Amino acid sequence: MSLVEPGPRQQDGPARGRPRSEAVERAIIEGVMQLLEDGVPLAELSIERIARTAGVGKATIYRRWEGKEQLFVDVMRAAEPPDPELPGVSVRDDLVALLEALRLRGLAGRTSAILHHVRAQMKSSPQLWAAYHETVVAPRRRLGLEVLRRGQDTGELRDDLDLDLLSDIIVGPLLVRTVLHPDADLPDGLAEQVVDTLLEGLRPVDRPG
Repeated sequence: MSLVEPGPRQQDGPARGRPRSEAVERAIIEGVMQLLEDGVPLAELSIERIARTAGVGKATIYRRWEGKEQLFVDVMRAAEPPDPELPGVSVRDDLVALLEALRLRGLAGRTSAILHHVRAQMKSSPQLWAAYHETVVAPRRRLGLEVLRRGQDTGELRDDLDLDLLSDIIVGPLLVRTVLHPDADLPDGLAEQVVDTLLEGLRPVDRPG
């Protein structure tokens, strides 16, 4: 099974016990993935069952994660495509890169049993959804807002725009097609089409003096 390395966890505190082992962490995360692919609901994934599947002791898991919620967030991050590296050349290119990542996540969600089922189950667990939002969703939104602010600073975007609202408008088409209409097309070039359409109305306009 292929595995995307999870990024650093924000809740990590001082090291406890024996030194951390990336190989052990990968084995634990892959163990959870295997159970989810086998159709085991999140509610039935006990630390004991995860430890048995991964071939480790329960204490090994608790040394790395405070509980199941933190572990599941890392599993979700590992199952998703990695965050994009932004070109940093123009607001247009950076926005395209961000939306292309959303498009690829949408395609992955349609083919990955883990992403498809776990996202649905997370909504029934407010604590898990809050942890996922804090460590995965919120950082991505902050990254998008940074791109928009930079676009205003460079004069690529009007300076009178509500950037929080604009962020929602930009990602909206991809979210509609991946969440509300999961069977909608996600063709190549969709990110470019969305960004170029929006930028037509967002660029500064020279006004007569």
